[in-house]
Amino acid sequence: MKTEKAVMIRSNLQFGRLKRKFSGWLILLPAVVCVYFFIVRPQVLGIVWSFCDMRGYTIGGFNGLENYKVIFSNSDFWPVLWNTCQYVLWSLAVGFVVPVIVAMVLNEMVCLRNFFRFWVYFPSVLPGVAVILMWYMIFYPDASGLFNMLLAKVGVQPYQWLQDSRFTILYIIISMTWNSAGATALYYFAALQGVSRELYEAAVIDGAGFFRRFRTVTFPHISGILLLFLVKQIMGVFSIVDQPMQMTGGGPGNASMTLGYWAYKYAFEYNKPQYSMAIGVIMFLILMVFTSFYFVLDKKVQSNY
Repeated sequence: MKTEKAVMIRSNLQFGRLKRKFSGWLILLPAVVCVYFFIVRPQVLGIVWSFCDMRGYTIGGFNGLENYKVIFSNSDFWPVLWNTCQYVLWSLAVGFVVPVIVAMVLNEMVCLRNFFRFWVYFPSVLPGVAVILMWYMIFYPDASGLFNMLLAKVGVQPYQWLQDSRFTILYIIISMTWNSAGATALYYFAALQGVSRELYEAAVIDGAGFFRRFRTVTFPHISGILLLFLVKQIMGVFSIVDQPMQMTGGGPGNASMTLGYWAYKYAFEYNKPQYSMAIGVIMFLILMVFTSFYFVLDKKVQSNY
């Protein structure tokens, strides 16, 4: 009798667990379906179709690595790849340093901290297209551009900002930094708030200046999140499309063209989507390296908090 009761209790517990698991999967089902149809399936099909011959958007036969040979043999590929790398390098030189400085200034403030936190974050909530158009007008090459208006006040002739192929990428990165630095700065600010004030006080007593305090106290405590956002920024900037598309059209003379924008042009302007997918796969493989590195760093950073 006791054995039968034990079997019944065990079966009821197993049924309860199964029911709870079924309910959990039922709740997750819409998200799983969306991930499959909008992320997994397009990526898999894009990789498969990059090895196929296509007439417009009609899938043809398998042609091996022919699409990749066309891309790599194109004289524009290596300059465009170098442009994309320049975006990353300029973003690290400009866009990676600014949020750190802003976060440290906020951390040192005593009065009006919440006020400045709001205004630092404000550019990040503006629509991306609006920000791009605003900066396009700021960099406008004739006398109606904001920067050229300021130059005219001191008697300097208008400067062709975005038409200067030497610094076009830098100017685009400046606009991106203005738009996104505030949100990143708040992450760093939150990390700085977790550093014990007693450590700073001890460093001050030892005669440590600002830079020494940063080197011995601040940096060791936020190095994990800095490294995490470094990899994240590289991944985000490497796939940039909108800014060069709307501010310069990839010009002047392809000086601001990126791999992402080049793939867009192949798909929607040149009507050769097979080459666009081949470029997408090349970008995917490059970003997979950074993504793997990102997940490893993220796991280490999370274990430290």
